[in-house]
Amino acid sequence: MYINFWCPMIRSEDLGPDKPERAKVLGLNFAIFRDSKGKPHVLSDTCTHRGGSLGGAWELGKNPRIQGDCVVCPYHGWEFNGEGDCANIPSIGYGAKVPARAKVDAYPTVEKYGIVFAFLGDLPENERPPLLEIEEYSDPAWRANSVLVLEVDYYYERSIENGLDPAHNEFDHPTHGFEAGNRETYKVREFDVENHPQNWGMWFVLRFNAPGLQDETWKDAKTKPGELYAGTGTHGPNSMITEINVGKNQKFRQYFFEQPVDQDKTRIFFVNMRNFMLEPHHDGPIHARNKVIAQQDIEILVDVYPPRTPTSNIREVLMPADKGVVAYREWLSKFDDKGWRIDWDEFTRRDGKDTAYVIPSPRRRESGNWVLEPVPLLASRAQRKASKEAAG
Repeated sequence: MYINFWCPMIRSEDLGPDKPERAKVLGLNFAIFRDSKGKPHVLSDTCTHRGGSLGGAWELGKNPRIQGDCVVCPYHGWEFNGEGDCANIPSIGYGAKVPARAKVDAYPTVEKYGIVFAFLGDLPENERPPLLEIEEYSDPAWRANSVLVLEVDYYYERSIENGLDPAHNEFDHPTHGFEAGNRETYKVREFDVENHPQNWGMWFVLRFNAPGLQDETWKDAKTKPGELYAGTGTHGPNSMITEINVGKNQKFRQYFFEQPVDQDKTRIFFVNMRNFMLEPHHDGPIHARNKVIAQQDIEILVDVYPPRTPTSNIREVLMPADKGVVAYREWLSKFDDKGWRIDWDEFTRRDGKDTAYVIPSPRRRESGNWVLEPVPLLASRAQRKASKEAAG
């Protein structure tokens, strides 16, 4: 897992004005709340007083969880604003001077596409990888389904790689590929991999034969069997886009913003765009069909072993159809080389035992005197290799 990228935190509709919510991302908890103007904020969840959870449940009734523009810690009532500063400590009197160290990490936040995103890292604004853009989102010739959230019990890299795998469709998805039972003709066609148009990832287009869309959901699409094409790519370590052409000038563009919960769980925020069947009554059936297809993948991926992707490609027998997977892993290596990869072994050794870690925020580059330790990061691959050689 990597810091210094945008992560989906919560659906907009799930974040109300009266109480904070808590999300676990990259193995750590975050508090999410709206201020008095409705703007969302994302803070490290651990109060720097005595470790209370800023986003944790608190149902005492008379004491508000949001006070003005601050989230209130349920343990001792400390109030933290959207910048992470403690504004009030009740035990020393409201309005009294607050110690400078009474602060938590706050993260750049943006609300788009029905999702609240946070930049989980410490890079200044001009150095941050951008959020994957849905360029057609406001185009009246396209329609977006409501955000579908899928909670799955497998690692996010396995999820992303599944979307980059053109050889699994005929076996995993009988709903939208010719059966692979035709042993005389079945073969994945050649394709080339290039950089994603928005950079920070890879992209490829594959032509294939597919049946027309036959069931009741697609009766207005009027598609026929024949040669179609689909494009698939990544943006950063945890975002993916798939473009599916189901007929002449009939396209789906599917955006997967994946939230790495930890090494064993992933929460997927799925935005489905289409430029046909634009009437609202098609939303429900399309939503239902997407769930069916997702479940077909889930039933395979929960049993993939090992649960995490191998540390070397030589631990798998990779084929030409896996070029997209290899390209994605090469991009992950680039992020590793930047020193953005979490040292998960060290993290799990200490987190929740004698240490409360946080993802470092951009403000840490501007000021010191922080209470909680930043999450441990691995040195770059070159540095790790040099250290290993020096150790003999």
